[in-house]
Amino acid sequence: MSGKKTYATMGHFAKACGVSRPTLAKYFSDPLDVKEVTRNRIETVLKTSNFEPNSFARHLNTKRVRNIGIIIPTTYDPFFNKFLSRIEFALRDNGLWPVQISSHTSPELEEEAARNMLDYKVSGLIVSPLGATTRPGIFDRLKKSIPIVSFDVPLGDDVSFVGNNHRQSVEAMVQYLCRSGEPPILLESTDLTDNAMVRQNGYIAAMESEGLDPLVVNCDQPITWDFERLGYDQMKSLLNSKGGLPGKTLLCANDRFAFGVMAAASEAGVKIGRGDDADIRVAGHDDHPMSRYVWPPLTTMAQNTEEIADRTVQLLIERMDDSALKRETPPKRVIVDSKLIMRRSA
Repeated sequence: MSGKKTYATMGHFAKACGVSRPTLAKYFSDPLDVKEVTRNRIETVLKTSNFEPNSFARHLNTKRVRNIGIIIPTTYDPFFNKFLSRIEFALRDNGLWPVQISSHTSPELEEEAARNMLDYKVSGLIVSPLGATTRPGIFDRLKKSIPIVSFDVPLGDDVSFVGNNHRQSVEAMVQYLCRSGEPPILLESTDLTDNAMVRQNGYIAAMESEGLDPLVVNCDQPITWDFERLGYDQMKSLLNSKGGLPGKTLLCANDRFAFGVMAAASEAGVKIGRGDDADIRVAGHDDHPMSRYVWPPLTTMAQNTEEIADRTVQLLIERMDDSALKRETPPKRVIVDSKLIMRRSA
C-alpha cells in the first residue's frame, strides 16, 4: 500500500502513537503487557506506517547479550556527559544496557578500554575516539567482532559515524559576526581531531565568500585536552605581543578555548561584549553547558546533541540487525546541522 508514513526512529514513532518509548518497547516485547487502549493506539498507527518493529522485538526477545559498550574521551567535560546521558537513555528505551568506560583523554587507557571491551560481552559498541592521539589499530579487533558506530569524531571509513556539520556551523557563525560587527579572526586550538581542520576550512571558505581575507592564529602548543589553559595562554601571548590583538572579533576553536580567552582578557581589563563600550567580541563553538553562565554569556553554535545521540543509537541497532541476519551493508555517515546561539559576548 502506497502513501504509508515513514518514521526515522523509534522515538518518532512513539510520539506519533502518543506513548513513551519504554511503553513502545514493552509493546514490542509483549503486546499483552500494555493496556488495551494503548495497544489499540499503537496498532492503529502501525497500520498506516512503514515502521518495522521487528528489529526492536529481536533485541528484546532474543537471548543475545543486551550489553552495549560506550567509550568516551572524558567524563570531566560536561559536553560529553550531555551525549552520554542521552545515549544511555536511548539504549535503555530499546531494551539495551549501557556499559560505559572513559579513556580520561589518555591513549593508554583508550587502548586498554578497546582491548578489554569484549570481556564485558557487549553486542555492540558506541565510541567517541580521542582523535589524533588514538593509537593506530587499537579498534581493529573490535571492528571484526561486533557492530560499531562512532560519534563526534570518525573512527574510519569502515565504521558508521554520526557527527556535527562543522562546516555549516562555522560558516553560519562567520556570517553572523560579519553582519553584526567587525569580521572575525580565528583563534585555533591544537589539531586534536579532524573536526578542527574542518572548522578551519569552513572559516576560510566563509570569509572568502564574504570577500574578506581570513586570518587564522594557530596554537603553537603540544596536543592536549586542556583547552581552557590553551585559550588563556594564547590570549595572554597576543595581548602582550608588540602588535597586540590582530582584530577585535575573536572566533575561538571551541567554547572551552573561549573560556580561557575570556579569562585572560578580563584579567587584563579588556571588556568583552557587543556594546559600543566593549573592547572585543568573543564567540565559540559547541554550546558547552557552561557557555551560558560565564560572563558575559558566550555566543556560540549549539550542536544538536539529542539528535546526534539518538541517530547514533539508531545506527548501532541497524548494524546489529545486519550482523544478526549476516547482511552486508556499507557504513553510513550522518551529519547534523547546528544552531546559532546569540549571547552578550558577541
